Amino acid sequence: MRTLHVVTHPQATHHVEGRVGGWHDSDLTPAGVEAAGRIAEALRAAVPSESQVELYSSDLQRTSQTADVIGKRFGLEPVLDARLRESSFGEAEGHPQSRWDELFTPPPVEGDRMGHFPVPGSESRTQVAQRVYAIMDEITRSPCEHQIIVTHGFAFTFVVAAWIRMPIETLGYALFKARSGSITTLHEDDRYRGRLVLRLAATEHLDG
Repeated sequence: MRTLHVVTHPQATHHVEGRVGGWHDSDLTPAGVEAAGRIAEALRAAVPSESQVELYSSDLQRTSQTADVIGKRFGLEPVLDARLRESSFGEAEGHPQSRWDELFTPPPVEGDRMGHFPVPGSESRTQVAQRVYAIMDEITRSPCEHQIIVTHGFAFTFVVAAWIRMPIETLGYALFKARSGSITTLHEDDRYRGRLVLRLAATEHLDG
């Protein structure tokens, strides 16, 4: 059996400053660091102590800091990979939300939503999906029974979509919402090889 535990990083400085995230390399806030500890404890409680565990993370600061806290709880070094990054938001990154509003072009209601660029210099949904699917293929080829993935709120959609093997061309309207600091549990059973979404974006561990 295989279980994936997908974490969206907790509160970062760009959240409280009202800035656009993307590849803008913000840090966790003190509240975010505390939440990362709660995430680590919740994961430790969910994963049997004798299990083999792997830990993967986006290489941006807010995710790698989250992964470091989790890694210390498990005695693991995170594997950092840029393919788990948030979508690049181009010229809006690091700027106040008002800059995004100035630059933003909404996707078409019909037509090529996957190839749409929301702001100049940004990634399209196709580009984000292709890189996330590639790293998910590598992660799921590993025989490890418990794998932890630390990523971002928008990229999260493509992690889940890759897990349930939605074709990339069908993702133009797909969006799985996840609060910062959430844990999603994905599971593959041995008998039928079904890919289950057992818990989607759970946050009860943050309220303890």
